[in-house]
Amino acid sequence: MNLERRKVENVKKAVRPYDYSLLVAVLLLCSSGLVMIYSASIGVTINKYDYSSSFFFTRQLIFLIAGLLFMYFTMRFNVQIYKKMMLPIVLVSIGVLVAVLIFGREVNNAKSWLYIGPVGIQPAEFIKLTLAIYLAAIYSKKQGKMHDFKKGVIPPLSIFAIMFILIILQPDLGTALIVAGVAGIILFCSGIKFKHIFSMAALAGIVGLGIYFQLSEEQLSRFDAAYAPFKNPAGDGYQLVNGYISIAAGGITGSGLGQSIQKYGFLPEPHTDFIIAIIAEELGFIGVFLIIALLGYIVLRGFWIGMQSDDTYTSLLAFGISGMIGIQTVVNLGAAVGLLPITGVPLPFISYGGSSLLLFLTSMGILINISAKVKLNKKVPEKQPSVKNKSLKAIL
Repeated sequence: MNLERRKVENVKKAVRPYDYSLLVAVLLLCSSGLVMIYSASIGVTINKYDYSSSFFFTRQLIFLIAGLLFMYFTMRFNVQIYKKMMLPIVLVSIGVLVAVLIFGREVNNAKSWLYIGPVGIQPAEFIKLTLAIYLAAIYSKKQGKMHDFKKGVIPPLSIFAIMFILIILQPDLGTALIVAGVAGIILFCSGIKFKHIFSMAALAGIVGLGIYFQLSEEQLSRFDAAYAPFKNPAGDGYQLVNGYISIAAGGITGSGLGQSIQKYGFLPEPHTDFIIAIIAEELGFIGVFLIIALLGYIVLRGFWIGMQSDDTYTSLLAFGISGMIGIQTVVNLGAAVGLLPITGVPLPFISYGGSSLLLFLTSMGILINISAKVKLNKKVPEKQPSVKNKSLKAIL
């Protein structure tokens, strides 16, 4: 029996049917992001920071190379390793979040950064993946108890609550929203009863209202700017109004790569959370559509991988990673068009930001790894079949 299982494992290690469509989509997005970061940051580097025109491009390229290495390693590692290392990963993550509040540097009125020499990282970015791994691991073990709200559903959420509160204290509302969304998706896909879903939604609404009433005047002004930017176009609505101008100027085909006017001192930080406005101005609706289509494909493909997996843990993890990318995309684009407040959330794979790029490439390595395992299990079935997530399949 052991000999047969070893043969199966040897075959699986020798032939890994990686999901090349996901790889291509990720590489296209990352290369597009590099090009657009170079184009969008020219005005900022020269006028605001007095750097070389390739400063942000070079830094992002370094993070891209590091991120691709992370993706390669996570493509090769056994996904079950993260499940076994769950406790130390969670403890380290909480410790780092506490360290940010104590030793972190304040940027844009948020204490979200830790600096190691000249290199700054945002630990809260990696909490998105940490939480996905933790909840996927815990709820996969509690499949027989998901009907019990007190014993099956609530206990794992205590860790989520700690992470959520530490992120809110920075304050980083954008990341907190995404973390809550990832938790909600995994919880829903784990087979929770619908009546419990409504209870959790009501609780989330109450917490949301509580947070809203505790916001500072500056944070509240972001809501006003999102829903009435022309009320104060030279003040709170300045960034959004100039984003609108960029988007409108691009039309269908755009003004041409590198031809944006708004990036020269009009649109603040055009290479970060408002990079989609520069893409719209230079590449038009067609360019924006292609970027969104690639991101949408990754999200839908990820959910499909989750549905195909017979292992509850990897299934929930695939859903969590896909949901994370999808929610962050919606939050970024929603802010750029005034549907959501501006929270500084970067566009996955496109916006400038090393922490964000490392997070998403690492996550994609895990997702591609899960996809390869799904394909291998179909080609070389296990002698002892994995547990079927019947409740999850029923929901989906």
